[in-house]
Amino acid sequence: MIRLLRKRIIPVVLSLILLLAAGAAQAAPALGPVGYADFLYLVNQHPDTAKANDLLQAEQVKAKQEYESKIAELSDKEKLELDRQLMLRLEQKRLELLKPISDKVVAAANEVVREKGLSIIISKKEVISGGVDVTADVLKKISGK
Repeated sequence: MIRLLRKRIIPVVLSLILLLAAGAAQAAPALGPVGYADFLYLVNQHPDTAKANDLLQAEQVKAKQEYESKIAELSDKEKLELDRQLMLRLEQKRLELLKPISDKVVAAANEVVREKGLSIIISKKEVISGGVDVTADVLKKISGK
């Protein structure tokens, strides 16, 4: 009885293991080198960032003036609500100004991925060991130098 089980079960189990291993090997894509870049540095170095910062500072001045012109006639609760609304407006403006810049940085990074045959570019903050630093390559793309 035990011999019969060994003759039937062992080949079936081995076949299943081989099938699963073959399937896993087919599912795993061939990976190229991994690149990494300092995204925050690249956004800060983008030529459009200085103008965006100036526009955001102007918006902050307007918000402060608006707040100061209205607080005299508001209750504490209304002051908090106005402050919250103005902060929300500033955050929306910041995102509106940064989105095109970050989109350009990502587009430049995608070009570097294709040119260097990388599988992916990740944030420099996430790298512990290994990888290829492509920050300078992406910077050349965004600055045109």
